[in-house]
Amino acid sequence: MIEFVMDNIPTFLALIATGIFAGILAGLLGVGGGIVIVPVLFFLFQGFGVSPESAMLVATATSLATIVPTSISSIRSHKEKGNVDFDLLKRWAAFIFIGVLVGSWLVTRVDGTWLTVLFGVIATLSALNMLFRTGKSALFQQLPGKAGQGVMGTSIGFFSSMVGIGGGTISVPLLTLYNYPAHKAVGTAAAIGLIISLPGALTMLVMGETPIDAPTGTFGLVNLIGFICIVPLTVKFAPVGASLAAKLDAAKLKKVFAVVLLITGIRMLAQVFLA
Repeated sequence: MIEFVMDNIPTFLALIATGIFAGILAGLLGVGGGIVIVPVLFFLFQGFGVSPESAMLVATATSLATIVPTSISSIRSHKEKGNVDFDLLKRWAAFIFIGVLVGSWLVTRVDGTWLTVLFGVIATLSALNMLFRTGKSALFQQLPGKAGQGVMGTSIGFFSSMVGIGGGTISVPLLTLYNYPAHKAVGTAAAIGLIISLPGALTMLVMGETPIDAPTGTFGLVNLIGFICIVPLTVKFAPVGASLAAKLDAAKLKKVFAVVLLITGIRMLAQVFLA
């Protein structure tokens, strides 16, 4: 065990740094950890000799696994403030779950290149939304009918599970487009994150075939070393980020993060199309 740790010290240190970074950003800016963890792991694993295709598959599954405990912690916090809309969750849960099952099953079957493209597109659109839509009025006055909400829930589950994010990246801007209160959107997104991450991570753990060049400690498509290193630090450092948010200009920092995310999304797309 000691020899294993000594041989993998750079990996452990990089994963620990990822957990700290994701936790602080989650608390500071209110962004989901997945939008940070996936690209960091994607580039990190490649630095250790993993192919881009395998790196994206393992990064996606590992990110979803880390979201399970962090979303539970987040749900408790938002529930205490009354910001979790359980009526909406009851209407959406089955649709989200179906989207997750289809999306996570596809992850175990497709080439990681397609996931890299999808993440690059979602990251780029998310960054542009942060940069240009902040504070803008809603496009619609209320949520659509049952069928429309079903499509929304299924889409959130499908796309979020395919790129390893908890749902807040997609669900919060989507809900606020429909004049849904922002604080409730964020709180409800934490619960949506659990509905996405638990079945998604389990599907990729059980049904995923471990790539030949996967990083050490990968089972199915989930890197358990990454999970063990990232989770406690993300949970521990999220309150640190929240404290910093009270002292710093979070709006300006969110713009900076959006620019970094935009660059990251474009870089991931460039790696696929310009390689």
